[in-house]
Amino acid sequence: MNSTKNYQGNGRLILGIVLLVLTFWMFAQSMQAALIPSIARSFGITNDPAQMDLLNFAASLAPLFSAACVVAAGGLADRYGRIKFAFIGTVLSVAGSALVAISWNVDILIVGRALQGISAACIMPATIALVKTYFEEKKQATALTWWSVGSWGGSGFCAILAGLVEPNLGWQAIFWISTVVAIIGFTLILGTPEVKAAPTDKKFDMVGAMIFIVSLICLVLSVSKGRSWGYTDIRFIGTLAAAILGLITFYYVEKKADSRGIAQLVDFSLFTSRGYFGATLSNFLVNSIVGAMVVVNTYMLRGRGMSTGEVALMTITYAIAVLALLPVGQKILFKFGGRLPMIIGTVITFSGVILMSFTGIEDIGLYKILVIVGYALFGLGLGTYATPSIYTAVSAAPQEKAAVAAGIYKLASSLGGAIGVALSLAVFSVFDDINKAGAAGLWLNVGFGVLALLAVIFIVPGQKKVQS
Repeated sequence: MNSTKNYQGNGRLILGIVLLVLTFWMFAQSMQAALIPSIARSFGITNDPAQMDLLNFAASLAPLFSAACVVAAGGLADRYGRIKFAFIGTVLSVAGSALVAISWNVDILIVGRALQGISAACIMPATIALVKTYFEEKKQATALTWWSVGSWGGSGFCAILAGLVEPNLGWQAIFWISTVVAIIGFTLILGTPEVKAAPTDKKFDMVGAMIFIVSLICLVLSVSKGRSWGYTDIRFIGTLAAAILGLITFYYVEKKADSRGIAQLVDFSLFTSRGYFGATLSNFLVNSIVGAMVVVNTYMLRGRGMSTGEVALMTITYAIAVLALLPVGQKILFKFGGRLPMIIGTVITFSGVILMSFTGIEDIGLYKILVIVGYALFGLGLGTYATPSIYTAVSAAPQEKAAVAAGIYKLASSLGGAIGVALSLAVFSVFDDINKAGAAGLWLNVGFGVLALLAVIFIVPGQKKVQS
């Protein structure tokens, strides 16, 4: 590994990292959160079902490509340099955001969204690896808290950003702002010494990377589009079968890679660490609970007759709570280690979903209060869970595999969110009674929370407090 002994991470580096992370979680994600109706109107496709389906697909492309490419990007960042991949991610972010902003039809938008997703795949593991390299112990935990501000905080405020910017400046302005934020973010990182894993004679696993990316795209497509396609449709069956066969093939290709002089894309030995495995599995399950937000928002629109603006306003307690509790999760981490705040955060998160699940309450004022408080608990729980979880995973991974380990951890986030939303909407759509549909979809997410809690309790080992 390159010598980095004389360099210590500082506030400038942290700010640059946070801004780069925001380009995906707050700016790119704003399209999924609130911008689709505005974009449809500007393209003149509101009454064209085929084009609307294509627009929804375009919106989902950024997280889809991010999930599919993040592990490969993490491996390449370890091999060729984390600063280099942060730069590549910045270039792709600027190009993707600008292309989205100037797009005049869905076809151009699709290309821009794909570039945004690949940029996130480059930025996320590279920046987490930089934090692991240039910050230690308490400073590392603090830096990871700020990373979580960009990630969890950005996703909490993306709908609010859209609500503030779009009515006054147009939806395109959000993506022009994103290009500026990306450039500023990388400018702040400039001067940080490059760091990469020790040189190796082994070749990069290009075959494994292609199999993995195609398999993940098929998996996310099948779980996200299965409800609209129909679960007996050949497209759903075909993509799911391709995903399963691809992932099985990938496993065997990876197991034989070392003997063929090829560096493994996914080092399965990472999962022998209980801390890393438990944090990554619980992260997947906690992110699955994001399906609750989709269910409750859909229920309030259809079942309670609320407007989009009313529903968006009720989510503000979630965004504020996430930001408020991130430092609290860090303080509990300092005192008790990662396991306790992960347990507390998970319980609080699904407790918020339980409050939202009382859809049988007829008094709309009382139900609104339950949703507002539920969203607050949802945010409090995630804010408590976030930093201890990512710290537990990062600290358990060896330095030379930091970026690929971070890539797998963030892959768990993306996959958890995609599968949670797909399954939640599938359960929601089964019931004709809107109140039963809402309750069933939300209780599924409570189940995800309970599984996440069990993963932390039985897999993550007890940890000593973080040393200064």
